[in-house]
Amino acid sequence: MIMAGIQPPTSEAPTAHTQRIALHGISWQTYTHLLAELGDQRASRLAYDGGVLEITMPSDRHETHKKLLERMIETLTEELELPVKSFGSTTLNREDLERGAEPDSCYYIQNVNRIVGRQIDLSMDPPPDLIIEVDISSPSGRRFDIYRQLGVPEIWRYSNGRVQLYRLEDAAYVPCDPSPTFPLVTTEVINQFLQQADTQDDTAFVRSWRRWIRQQLAST
Repeated sequence: MIMAGIQPPTSEAPTAHTQRIALHGISWQTYTHLLAELGDQRASRLAYDGGVLEITMPSDRHETHKKLLERMIETLTEELELPVKSFGSTTLNREDLERGAEPDSCYYIQNVNRIVGRQIDLSMDPPPDLIIEVDISSPSGRRFDIYRQLGVPEIWRYSNGRVQLYRLEDAAYVPCDPSPTFPLVTTEVINQFLQQADTQDDTAFVRSWRRWIRQQLAST
């Protein structure tokens, strides 16, 4: 049973538009109880920031762009032969900070050896090295602040039809180019390929992206 006074969006399927609601005055205990009751098999994503609970229902477009960015990152790690561990939209919580969020997707790359074979425990483990955030119709400012406090070093954010890369610098996220994790990748290249994706199926898109990566590696 969902706790009294807290009703997440009723639909668990992606919708035409991303839905987001914020509830104030929510305790950490209520937030963690709600996570447990909702379980893992759900479309909604929760973020908790010192008493404010944000519930998001992704749209169809949101999921499409998220998947494209995931495949770009996973193809990069394959072609560059980088170790990687994907945790998808897993819950990232720090009880001591009373902060928690569920990114669209997250990856351990530089710190993969510290997390393989384990459940994430941010009280002792590093945060993911890279996070994907897709904003179709609502901003991710609150989640950015949560990731800042958790110490996530890099974010790929899709908004207004384009991707912007961010790195954590002096306790703030600043736009960056190229990617700190993948120095051969720039925002211009990512956005050029995302534009091409509108006229390609996913298999053709990944083949084109893989071919470009191999060309860059061959020229270095």
